[in-house]
Amino acid sequence: MRRTRIAAGAALVTGALAAAGLAFAPAALAVAPGTATITADCGGFGGGEATLTATQSGTAATMTVDSSAITAPIGLGEDSISSTLTLVKAGGGTVAFTGTKNPAMAAGDPVRVGPLNGTVASGDSLEAFGGSLKMTVFGITITCSATGPQAPGPFVFD
Repeated sequence: MRRTRIAAGAALVTGALAAAGLAFAPAALAVAPGTATITADCGGFGGGEATLTATQSGTAATMTVDSSAITAPIGLGEDSISSTLTLVKAGGGTVAFTGTKNPAMAAGDPVRVGPLNGTVASGDSLEAFGGSLKMTVFGITITCSATGPQAPGPFVFD
């Protein structure tokens, strides 16, 4: 009888630990790929390779844009760039990611904006080619466009 109680207690403890482990396990990456690269043309402000990083939590998604080829024309304070990244949906339409998040940058520093916030639906397939990144700094809008499809491919959201 005593062995049965110990075995039952051990089973309950094991089950509770397994459930707790699942509750605290990190969430799986819901968007694939997590990063993609594009070649961007920003007109008179330059251009070159940029990396897009995507995250997802339910219908909320974020995008961050990093580029060492596109540099800050002047020193910029933290959270001083108003940005809108517009991505094209497979099958038609667009999704906009917006925000004012950026690190402080000295003149000539690589540009980084984000995370920019947007809303996605399960199954959305989003591509930078055909969309744009608009950054407004001190009332001046800089528009960057991808010159070809992103690699390795579009972002597909769960």
